[in-house]
Amino acid sequence: MQTIRPILADNSTSISELKKNPMAVVEQGDGFPVAVLNRNQPVFYCVPADAYEVLMDKLEDIELASLVKERQNQPEIEVNINDL
Repeated sequence: MQTIRPILADNSTSISELKKNPMAVVEQGDGFPVAVLNRNQPVFYCVPADAYEVLMDKLEDIELASLVKERQNQPEIEVNINDL
């Protein structure tokens, strides 16, 4: 039985089309991810470099926010910059 998987992009293409002209696929995505399908199932996403960088920045922000919340109620430690 084949699993049905959602396509998490507004644009999609086949592996065959990607092989023919990868840069055309990226350009047709207008800066957004393109789902690459094999037998009508998504196998990976082609993400432009700018979108990937934004994604990585957002993930880092989420991780930092989680760390801040985790440490929110810890006692403060006084530090003198001259002692460092």
